[in-house]
Amino acid sequence: MESLEKLIFMLCGVALTAVCWGSYGAVLHEGQARLGGSFKPLICVGFAYFVVAILIPGAILASQGKLWEGWNFSGIGWSGAAGVFGTLGALGIVLAFSAGSSASKPWIVMPLVFGTAPIIITVISMTTKGLWGQANPLYFAGLILIVAGAVTVLFFAPRAKPHAAADHGKTASAVEKPADSSEAKPTAD
Repeated sequence: MESLEKLIFMLCGVALTAVCWGSYGAVLHEGQARLGGSFKPLICVGFAYFVVAILIPGAILASQGKLWEGWNFSGIGWSGAAGVFGTLGALGIVLAFSAGSSASKPWIVMPLVFGTAPIIITVISMTTKGLWGQANPLYFAGLILIVAGAVTVLFFAPRAKPHAAADHGKTASAVEKPADSSEAKPTAD
């Protein structure tokens, strides 16, 4: 029974991560759009990291009397490296969204990120744990399917059609330019 409880706890953690990381790109892209397409969203992400990753666990550990126990340089080094990789990953997503390409959309960028990330973690984990000899050929087939899925997303993702400005007799810049408030507007008197 204990192993079933542990499995359920693990699956809840996976579900939480999948929902949060699955939402991350779309929410970050929306924040970037509302903040003028800048790096300002990354500052907001950093602040959220501070609250969620430092203040909350710090308070929990302090309440348990464990805040100052068990620290060591090896654990701090590996955990700090993970934080750097996570933060650089967030920067990479901001850069991808800022590229100005028709592919710089969350429904293209995030599947590419999450399609290629399993390959990276597989290479790192299997190398550091010495597991290459134990991998089943179907495991490698699954990794190939992940790469094929990421490439398929890149080439066949929906893209916005170019503005049909010629249909309206206006240039694209005129279509996107906000109306001048000083222009006379017809009134319905």
